[in-house]
Amino acid sequence: MDVVLIVIAALIVLVVLAGIVSYNRFVQQKQLIQDAWANIDTELRRRYDLIPNLVETVRGYASHERVVLENVTKARAMAVTATGSPAQQAAAEGPLVAALRQLLLVVENYPDLKANQNFLHLQGELTNTEDRLQTARRFFNANVRDYNQRVQSFPSMIIARIFSFIEEEFFEVEEQLRGDAGVPKVDFANQGPAVSFGAPAAGAPPAPADVATPAAPATEVSDAGDEPPPPPPAP
Repeated sequence: MDVVLIVIAALIVLVVLAGIVSYNRFVQQKQLIQDAWANIDTELRRRYDLIPNLVETVRGYASHERVVLENVTKARAMAVTATGSPAQQAAAEGPLVAALRQLLLVVENYPDLKANQNFLHLQGELTNTEDRLQTARRFFNANVRDYNQRVQSFPSMIIARIFSFIEEEFFEVEEQLRGDAGVPKVDFANQGPAVSFGAPAAGAPPAPADVATPAAPATEVSDAGDEPPPPPPAP
């Protein structure tokens, strides 16, 4: 009888220890998610700070592009005030990315603006910020995915329900708003580095073709017809 009680007590202790370990891991994962979101927020704020200067620089060369400039300003204001969940923030980021993409497409029509040093500096800062933002987003979503898997999996789901660990939201810009934007790309083929967010829109000027692609070496064709080559000699 004593042996049975010892075994039962040992099992209870093991279950309790397993529960403590699982709980502590949930806490650590929640902290990782919060830290990852803080990194995303930092990069978003940096981008918000760059946009007003970018708009004013473009306005100096293309003041009549009023609608495009206003769209960027309004989209930025909406994104700045969206301080809710990652899904709510992503919903506000979609129009901002679309407006920025349209602004940078308009810039292609102004060679003097593309060569402006202030614009080039802002362009480079925007590119670096977008790269860091994409890295931070992938890190955040990876942590959310691992955490959500534990919330849904047995037996860790028991601890999750007891201590109210619920699933976290991913940070994803809606596809219909983001389109093929992706990460901005720097093009050094023009007068200065030009940033683009994907395929050019309809009516946009084609990319310059200053560098000719070397032609492939010509292959001599025999006049003897299409006879197959002789088989290799037998080993």
